[in-house]
Amino acid sequence: MKTSSFYPVIATPVLAESRDFYLRNFGFSIVFESDWYVSLKNPSGYELALLDPTHPTIPAGYRVPAQGVLLNFEVDDVDGEWRRLVVEGGLTPELELRSEDFGQRHFIVAAPEGVLIDVITEIPWGSGS
Repeated sequence: MKTSSFYPVIATPVLAESRDFYLRNFGFSIVFESDWYVSLKNPSGYELALLDPTHPTIPAGYRVPAQGVLLNFEVDDVDGEWRRLVVEGGLTPELELRSEDFGQRHFIVAAPEGVLIDVITEIPWGSGS
């Protein structure tokens, strides 16, 4: 299979809130928008889409909001993103900023639809506290 694109599509009953969250906090811009679907892209070229879970293009029995989804955003300066998003931006951390022995310094916030956003900078293994 030759793939020309690959991106997550998050089913969210709060489409406008979710769209605004990703635009405001993670540098995405709108590529396409309708009343039931929003396609987003950030300056690095990464894509994300948001979809009303009740739309009939979703097979019956699967028309539910996203659950158990974690999106990883690897960044150069997780401490700077902590300041920008949590300290200055007012987002509530679901996991406080911390260093892990497995080689990550990270924190987690939740998007309006409940998707967890893990903001990560790689650090040397064994550097956690």
